Amino acid sequence: MLIKGRVYLFGDDINTDVIYPGKYLSITTDRGEMAKHCFEAVYPEFLKTAQRGDIIVAGKNFGCGSSREQAATCLKYFGVAAVVAESFARIFYRNAINLGLPVLIAKGIKGFTEHGQTLEVDLVSGAIRNTETGGSMTAQGVPEFVLEILTSGGLIPYLRKKLGIAGQEV
Repeated sequence: MLIKGRVYLFGDDINTDVIYPGKYLSITTDRGEMAKHCFEAVYPEFLKTAQRGDIIVAGKNFGCGSSREQAATCLKYFGVAAVVAESFARIFYRNAINLGLPVLIAKGIKGFTEHGQTLEVDLVSGAIRNTETGGSMTAQGVPEFVLEILTSGGLIPYLRKKLGIAGQEV
């Protein structure tokens, strides 16, 4: 599974409140509405300039803080193609996979790319190529069972498919 997108670069310890502000937790459960608030408190330009298919690149501990799944939800429904980080908070990582948002661990990714450059990311092999510089690096590839969850659109669609259960997305 190959993903190509423009980079939005973030630092270390990007917490869930930075990704999706807690003040909206009691206001909406609509995923489209959640998507309108990605990074608004710390990076309001993101909402104006980011496009579907862009890639979030970050340092260590992306998604730390509270366990709210809305952080991963707002990124997915905004249209972020993937999050590539040096490390993830465990709960964010799992929430992203459950929702079908690709996440890839890539040690040294922050020094490999700059904001606005374009990356090609192969989720299976972990190969990452910077199309601006021609540089390449290798991250941890996504395990096959996780790739199946991602290509199914998340854990619930994956389980429905595996169990032969028809139904709409939850």
